[in-house]
Amino acid sequence: MTLNAIQRRALAAMFCLAALAACKREPAQAPPAKPAPAATPAPAAAAPREATADFPALRLATVDGGTFDLAAHRGKWVVVNYWATWCGPCLKEMPELSALDAMREHIEVVGLAYEDTTPEAMRAFLEKHPVVYPVALVDVYAPPKDFEVPRGLPMTWLLAPDGKVARKFTGPVTARDIEAAIAAAGGPPAG
Repeated sequence: MTLNAIQRRALAAMFCLAALAACKREPAQAPPAKPAPAATPAPAAAAPREATADFPALRLATVDGGTFDLAAHRGKWVVVNYWATWCGPCLKEMPELSALDAMREHIEVVGLAYEDTTPEAMRAFLEKHPVVYPVALVDVYAPPKDFEVPRGLPMTWLLAPDGKVARKFTGPVTARDIEAAIAAAGGPPAG
C-alpha cells in the first residue's frame, strides 16, 4: 500500500465519522424573527449581486460535461446538497431529491459530491444511482468559498429565488422538509 492510499483511507475514515456524527437530525428551530422586507425581492433580470455568505456564488463543472452556475437559476428555489458516495444517509435522500427536482418547476437541485474521486468514477456511480439533477465534484481541500465546509454529510442549503440563503440543513433532508422551509419563507406551499 502506498502512502497515498493510506492517506486516502484515513481521509475516508475521517469523513465517515463526520457523516455519522451529522446523521442525527437537529431539533427543529423556529427561524429568528425578521422585520418585514421593505420591498419584494429583485427579479431575475436584476443586476448581479456581489457574492456573500447570505448571497453565495457557485459555478462548477458538472460530471456530465456541463456547467452549473447558481446565478443562472435566479427566480427559482435552489437546493445545494453536499453528499458522498460512501454516505448512507446521502444515498437514501438522493431519489427523493431527484423526484423533487423533477416534479416541482420552481425547485432546482444540484448535488456537490464532496469526495476525492474522478469524474469517470462518479459517472459510473451515477449510472447505478441515477438522478435528474446535475452533480459536480467538489475538491475536499478547496471547496466553494461561499459555502462553509460541511461539518458532516449530508449538508444542504436552500436558496430563495433572489439567491439568498433561506435555510441550511445538517443531516438528512426530505422533500417535505424543503417544501415546508419554502412555504415558511413565503414561497408556494407544498402541493
